[in-house]
Amino acid sequence: MKGLQGAVDLIILQTLATMGPQHAYGIARRLLQISANRYRLNQGTLYPALVRLEQEKWIAAKWDTTASGREAKYYSITRSGQAALNRETQNWRQLVDVMDKLLSAEEG
Repeated sequence: MKGLQGAVDLIILQTLATMGPQHAYGIARRLLQISANRYRLNQGTLYPALVRLEQEKWIAAKWDTTASGREAKYYSITRSGQAALNRETQNWRQLVDVMDKLLSAEEG
């Protein structure tokens, strides 16, 4: 995972690992909730990421009925997706640490 694409992938994988199977709207809604409405995943970003993750076999999808009675594709994290999430979480934390040090050095 690289750059912004990697951040979106990580958001999706973590959401599914934490909340269980979700449809695309549920994933987008979770990011809004967690970010206090500051960050929004639009369809042009979310759906290609879901397709990419499904092709990587990091998520699996199946059609089901929502609470409101509509048909929706529900995504769940796979075993290889969980392994990728663990690996990429560590990479992300290392990047955040480097950026924090860099930004702190710039302030001083």
